[in-house]
Amino acid sequence: MAKSTKNCRIWSEANPQVYVETPLHPEKLTVWCALWAGGIIGPYFFKNDEGHSVTVNGDRYRAMITNFFIPELNNHDVQELWFQLDGATCHTARATIDVLKDTFGDRLISGFETVNRPPRSCDLTPLDYFLSGYVKS
Repeated sequence: MAKSTKNCRIWSEANPQVYVETPLHPEKLTVWCALWAGGIIGPYFFKNDEGHSVTVNGDRYRAMITNFFIPELNNHDVQELWFQLDGATCHTARATIDVLKDTFGDRLISGFETVNRPPRSCDLTPLDYFLSGYVKS
């Protein structure tokens, strides 16, 4: 006998009076951070008022850039810092690019800007290998 709810599956093999409740989908975590030779800014966890992880959209990403990243960036001496982003829609939305250009000017590396992000960039590899372990620790 199986009964499904939004994020839970209830399953009983023998006794319908006894069941084990297990999550249907794993909990998700959406995190962002900036890495450069001088250190790390972040991590920043995307979550709602109740503390649950949320999907990143353009408005949430721009809010993080404006309210978290740029103020943190101003605490460091990084006038010549370049900002590289991937091709996620919330990162490449025109409004997002405008916010980033206000801070970085022509030092913006993207698939849609003057300085094009190379595919499979080695510069993105530290995020793949470092960030996951850092967040878990």
